[in-house]
This record gives sequence, C-alpha cells and structure tokens, in this order.
Amino acid sequence: MTTKGSFGGKKGKTPLYTVEVFSGFSSAHRLRGYKGKCERMHGHNWKVGVTVSGSRLDKTGIVMDFKYLKNTLRKILAGLDHKDINSLHYFKTVNPTSENIAEYIFKRLKRIKIPVSNVSVWEGEDSKATYTEV
Repeated sequence: MTTKGSFGGKKGKTPLYTVEVFSGFSSAHRLRGYKGKCERMHGHNWKVGVTVSGSRLDKTGIVMDFKYLKNTLRKILAGLDHKDINSLHYFKTVNPTSENIAEYIFKRLKRIKIPVSNVSVWEGEDSKATYTEV
C-alpha cells in the first residue's frame, strides 16, 4: 500500500524534499598562515549553492519558494561582493577560506530561520568547499 505522493515507497518512511539555488559574487581575499600564492591578495568569482531541506511541503506543494531563497541569498552575498573579505568584521579573526565563507553564509541563513542543509562555495570551476551541520 502506498500513500499519496509516495510513488510506491514504503509506508512510514519520512520524506525529505530538497531545493537548491545558486548565485555568486566577486571579491578578494588573502589566506593568513598559508604558505604559497594564496597568502597574497587575490580575487575570485565565487559561486555559491544553498540547499534547503524539509520533510513537509506547504499548501502549494513546495519546501521553500525559490524566489524568496534566491533573494535572501543575494542579500547576504551583497555584503561580500566586491569587498576585501579580510577587512570584514567576521573575517578579521576567521581566515577567509572557502570553507569558512560557506560556514559564514550557512550561519547567516540559519539566523533568519532558513532551514538550510548545506552551503557550497566554489572558488573556481573545479574547486568547491561545503559546510553542513550534523
């Protein structure tokens, strides 16, 4: 026996729906304590992916409105865009690695009650760091 929307899944399983949005920003940073080229100021065109999850859909059948999530992410990224990330208050004591930037974005989303599952940050086409809480 299946339940509505289960498409043949076993009864009693808790569903998990996820949505993901992407955006980006451009900024510069330098890694403190790093031995190599990245200890010098350099820039990236960062790509950011945010995944939101939930076990329930709203009355329209969605976990979270893509438009709302994209707009919220853009507002957070506006604070990083075309900035020297090292000079931002949060990153004066936290090294602005991709991992720490992902954590920063994750925590900002959590603070405003977005049910974020993870945040991924790409420095380039083939380099990504992801932050999640388990």
